[in-house]
Amino acid sequence: MAISLKYLLVEDAPPAAIITLNRPDQLNALSTGLMEELTAELERQASRPEVRAIVIKGAGRAFSAGHDLKEMLDKTLDEERELFALCNKLMAKVQSVPVPVIAAPHGIATAAGCQLVATCDLAIASDDCRFATSGVKYGLFCSTPGVAVARNLSRKHSLEMLLTGRFIDAATAERWGLINRAVPREQLDAEVMALVKELAQLSRYALQIGKEGFYEQVESKQTDAYALMAEAISCNAVAPDGREGMTAFVEKRKPMWSS
Repeated sequence: MAISLKYLLVEDAPPAAIITLNRPDQLNALSTGLMEELTAELERQASRPEVRAIVIKGAGRAFSAGHDLKEMLDKTLDEERELFALCNKLMAKVQSVPVPVIAAPHGIATAAGCQLVATCDLAIASDDCRFATSGVKYGLFCSTPGVAVARNLSRKHSLEMLLTGRFIDAATAERWGLINRAVPREQLDAEVMALVKELAQLSRYALQIGKEGFYEQVESKQTDAYALMAEAISCNAVAPDGREGMTAFVEKRKPMWSS
């Protein structure tokens, strides 16, 4: 079943929720309204126990062309700050919801659209998709997209994208680490849903604690990261799903998760 919101299409496809950015005539530009709606929808879907993964797609010819530049014109400095604070909130929400969020881009993913792909936990793209942090070409350096891009790519590859604004193809995006893999466009949905099905076989609790810990430790010093993750895995080991998983391994049977 699919429902149509103002800026999104939302489809129940258990065990996934599929959220489609739905401003095709504007190449799914991330307007204030769309970012507010997407942030709220991510939170709503993540609270549903039957949802084991969230997929983000784009309607029409593109995944997303980034921020809506028409909306940004003639704003005051404080208004621009509010807009980017909202964008920061959206990106934080993607990584804080307790289920994996999978980007499935096609066409183009540029500027903040590229940022959204980089922010998602996983990304499978169509092999005809192209990616760019192209703001520099319009006098507006992709500063906030650069945060997410630099946490996926090496410094040299990040700076090549940010300083030139050039497009890279899906094969390059895969090689540089922006996406997990690229597949033929006609296989994209099936490939994404196969990944969802794989994730749905795992403990929701283990995925939640693992995702939360990953983002907490990845920017920490190594000693701090080990301390954080030692606590996380200790808590995991005594939780019901941890106990069940270890018992099932010892007893050579399939685990029965409580979550």
